[in-house]
Amino acid sequence: KPLSAYLFSNNSNEIEKFTTQISFGGACINDVVMHLANENLPFGGVGNSGIGNYHGKYGFEAFTHQKSVLKRATWGEPNIKYPPYSDKKLSWIKKLM
Repeated sequence: KPLSAYLFSNNSNEIEKFTTQISFGGACINDVVMHLANENLPFGGVGNSGIGNYHGKYGFEAFTHQKSVLKRATWGEPNIKYPPYSDKKLSWIKKLM
């Protein structure tokens, strides 16, 4: 699982096989290392050869943590939703589910 892979070929079958059957972080076809210079392409490895993708927005996404937060109003909440669960509450929950 190399960090980078390079192929020099004009054979479309060979190029297709190279891009679909080999696991690598990034690649160039008929060039070398130019994928590193393009900030619109993610750069990083697969497995032990890298630590994810970086460059531009890919770097931001790789090195930040997206945190999910759900905030709801406290009014209008049905009491049935929260403990303690009486036999009557459990009966209603079973009917609703």
